[in-house]
Amino acid sequence: MNGRMMLCIVSILGCAFSPTSVTSSLADQAGIASVYTHESGSATANGGKLDREALTAAHRTLPFGSKVKVTNKGNGRSVVVTVNDRGPFVRGRIIDVTPAAAQALGFSGLAQVSLDATP
Repeated sequence: MNGRMMLCIVSILGCAFSPTSVTSSLADQAGIASVYTHESGSATANGGKLDREALTAAHRTLPFGSKVKVTNKGNGRSVVVTVNDRGPFVRGRIIDVTPAAAQALGFSGLAQVSLDATP
């Protein structure tokens, strides 16, 4: 039993948990983006602190550290964000972005966006 547990722990420690890029099939999505702030909590799911000025985002399934290009379908503006949190937890939304990312995208509140994997 102890040998199996040790093998499991060694296997887990050998895995990479923070990829920096995502395959297209995982990131190519379209839907509603929202802005999140400290009212949602000041800590992110990856253990960091929410930085309103950073170009970061919350996504339900993309790995932490993933770089995703977010494009506002209403005005064509794009920004690359790093996934460092989980969410959004509101049905119909696909990503939460920081206020800085929302400003770069030219929206406040909600916006129709597309997500694309970046290399």
